[in-house]
Amino acid sequence: MSWQSTTIAILILACIGYHQINASALMQQRNRRSIDLNAAHMLISDARLDKAVIPTAYKLEFTAEPEEGKFNGVVWINVTWLEPSDEIKLHVHQDLQVTQAVAMLSIYSVENNEPKLKTENVRIVRTERIPKKPLYVLHLEKSVEKGTDCQLQLSFSGQLSNETSEGVFRTSFADKTSNECKWFVATHMRPNNARRVFPCFDEPSFKTPFELKLARPKSMMALSNMPLSKTTDMENREGWVWDTFQTTPPMSTFTLGFVIGELHNIESGAVDNGVNVKIYGRRDYLEPLKDVPNRTRRVVKELQSYWGLDFPLKKLDIVALPNYYAVRPADNWGLIFFKESELSRTGVWQIAQEITYQWLGALATPYWWSDAHINKALASYMAAWTAFKIDNGAELQGKWPMTILYSLYYEFSKRYPHARITGMKYETTASKTELIFRMFNYTLGETTFRQALRKFIREKEYKTFFGDDIWSALTEQAHTNRVLCRQVSVNEIAGSWITKDRLPVVTVTRDYKKNSAVLKQRVYLRDRPHDVPDQDKMLWWIPIVLVDEEKLDFHNYTPRVWMKKEREIEIKDLPKENQFIIVNPEEIGPFPVNYDIQNWNMLAQYLLNNQEGRSRIPVYTRAKLLHDAWNLAYAGDLSFATALNMTLFLKYERDHLAWDPVFTMIDHIGRHIDSSEVHKKFETYVRMLLTPLYEELGSEPKPDEDRSQTHLRGLAKVFLCRAGYKPCIEEAQAVYKKWMESEDPDEGNPVANQFICPVFKWGTREEWEFGLQRVINFPPSRKQSERTYLLKTLVGCPIESWKIDRILNITILEDNGNFTETDIYLIFSMLTGGASGYTTLFHFLKNNWEIIKVRFENKPHLWDSIITSATNVFTTQEGLDMVSELYVQRQGEFGTAEYIIEKALRNIKEETKWSDENLPVIEKWVDNYLEQQNSEEKVKFLRK
Repeated sequence: MSWQSTTIAILILACIGYHQINASALMQQRNRRSIDLNAAHMLISDARLDKAVIPTAYKLEFTAEPEEGKFNGVVWINVTWLEPSDEIKLHVHQDLQVTQAVAMLSIYSVENNEPKLKTENVRIVRTERIPKKPLYVLHLEKSVEKGTDCQLQLSFSGQLSNETSEGVFRTSFADKTSNECKWFVATHMRPNNARRVFPCFDEPSFKTPFELKLARPKSMMALSNMPLSKTTDMENREGWVWDTFQTTPPMSTFTLGFVIGELHNIESGAVDNGVNVKIYGRRDYLEPLKDVPNRTRRVVKELQSYWGLDFPLKKLDIVALPNYYAVRPADNWGLIFFKESELSRTGVWQIAQEITYQWLGALATPYWWSDAHINKALASYMAAWTAFKIDNGAELQGKWPMTILYSLYYEFSKRYPHARITGMKYETTASKTELIFRMFNYTLGETTFRQALRKFIREKEYKTFFGDDIWSALTEQAHTNRVLCRQVSVNEIAGSWITKDRLPVVTVTRDYKKNSAVLKQRVYLRDRPHDVPDQDKMLWWIPIVLVDEEKLDFHNYTPRVWMKKEREIEIKDLPKENQFIIVNPEEIGPFPVNYDIQNWNMLAQYLLNNQEGRSRIPVYTRAKLLHDAWNLAYAGDLSFATALNMTLFLKYERDHLAWDPVFTMIDHIGRHIDSSEVHKKFETYVRMLLTPLYEELGSEPKPDEDRSQTHLRGLAKVFLCRAGYKPCIEEAQAVYKKWMESEDPDEGNPVANQFICPVFKWGTREEWEFGLQRVINFPPSRKQSERTYLLKTLVGCPIESWKIDRILNITILEDNGNFTETDIYLIFSMLTGGASGYTTLFHFLKNNWEIIKVRFENKPHLWDSIITSATNVFTTQEGLDMVSELYVQRQGEFGTAEYIIEKALRNIKEETKWSDENLPVIEKWVDNYLEQQNSEEKVKFLRK
């Protein structure tokens, strides 16, 4: 009996009931909905199959010819009809050639209580490729009844990708031992690239077993999802063999993977449950991978413990691929491909994330890509949990969750989040969902959260799921454990967060006589004006976790109450009037909190004056208080005097996590007030704030110094240099001088990037002119990225207008041939970074209007760019008057930039309001601060 008929017989015996169950499940899934993104925002808009015919098994034979850049093969697909149909529709990429197609029906009956198989060839009358879609249709000579089985045999061929790492691709490297060019052939099927490799039903919901047979030269090795079953010589091809791998469990096409090449492995042994873990790479790159086996074993062990479920396959192979171009690793089931540089890095987070997908993605799979953001979010959360479990968070210290949280605060507070970029929306939605999982882990309790996920993964083994299934599992467990009332579902809570491109802010106003407080929620907006449509209709389920000064209990995260999509609630039994409260400590939920002035002032005084108490407030919460205060002030919801008071305790703060939001504050406020007289005073405040920190850290790293200290020193130095810290400028000039004195300065740049901007900002005319000549004379043989960085700093760092005028004259008026249009576009962009830049550009445009208009007559992108950069960044009444005068003077001459200047005027009016309200407050506070600091210095001097 042939392989095909034997396989069909086995499938009939094993799957008579399976087809009925699978068909029923598919129909149920088609009628279900989950917490979904709008279809327009989905990451992947794909050609869907109608599911009249579904696959139940694959056998794939594949031969690659890496040196010729070609491949070919045969695939046998067992399918069954869920609805009567005279066609079979499947995915075939436009670049994949189908050379032959055969369909063999399987008709079975039961005689004497035994299944009897009869096969019947059904003629394919024609094949059809759907224009502009990766769909391939087999039209049959007759309609086939529901429940009928069939085996398709399709021969195919194609080209190995050489420029991208998707589908099936080849990559080469020079072997140092043999001085030969060596080839790898590998696959990256995610998200929908299996159709580039072989004809298939390329959707995540179709989970079927795969049997793979690969051809390879005897000098090479092949790896796939499953262990090797047998190796046999190829007929009629000397020196080549067939590797047949064990049949996989049911899985989606995007998790299929293989690699063929001269692989060498580092033996790493088995994890507790016996799964065989091996790390592979090219022979010359094994040394940097020596620590990977240990890190991988620890990750697998922790994840097995969390899921309460053994690793789903018998083995896990991880391969460091040379010249691998994909943005992220290829997480095939049981076989993961990394870039060499990524796999050799220290830490476990990225390894943990990819191995998490072995359970959450391969074992249990999202039904469609609309739920991929939930899958990605939970996998990222699990990776962070694993990293904290293994090294107590040393690798992620400061990066998670604060980095993504602060980015979300910034993005979702814009008037137009994501700038209408779908890919960015997908990423921010996934990041927000990751933080929602973190919120539930806190508010429901880690025990409930873990129990729910364990139950979920067991129920969805070898199956697909919707996002709702995860939320439902959490709901059921929370009800069982009595940590959530029966009338409330996690689905509803999660939906209030995930379906909005916004985040809330909660305002707490205390009544100190009644020991109560009113809490109000609304949309958090930084950009002005705050006129976002439908903002009054947006409400969230918000957990109110509260800590008071008397107890300072940062271990109990059970919400005191939930704001159940309520605009306003009242809470009672608060502490005495002389004690502060903190709402949402440790950023349990992704929302900032505002307080009445008295509570803010009590917090500021406590952090400043109570050294022992300050250490009892965790650093994430100290960082939150700083971050919330200045963001709310920036948004116009809090006085800058109050926000700046919150920075006073920093004179005693040495944890980089608390300092990180301060650097962002310095940057944002500094840029906003750059064009005012307050700015110089603010820079003095920055120097006085940062100098003690930097001097205590020292200018050079200490032996075995913690990375966080290195990070903190680096940021402190950058901002001190920017604020005119004299030792920094002198150090930068000393290093720069060596370059100026070198015999051939165009041969290379010996100056570290950190020193270049201080020289161009604070240095001499001679130093800046030297930099200009290096850009003009830059040799084409050197990396152009070095020239780009030099040009950026040459233009973006100076505060003296003559330097900016000089570069504008050379590039625009003189039309110097050493500068391209790309350079000019970059120059305009860099000049928006500071008041000196955009103000000088404005006057240059105004004074040379006719010449520039002619120069850019046929270059609307440059014309629009100079109008944008020269008019859109002003923030004061003086700037508004200047731009208004130009608009009136040149009415009708702006051409394609007419809408740009009109938009600029609207923006400047809003920014002027901000400046009128806040600059006097900032100036008064800074004056008082500087006066107090000077008084303290005088007292110290007198004591000496």
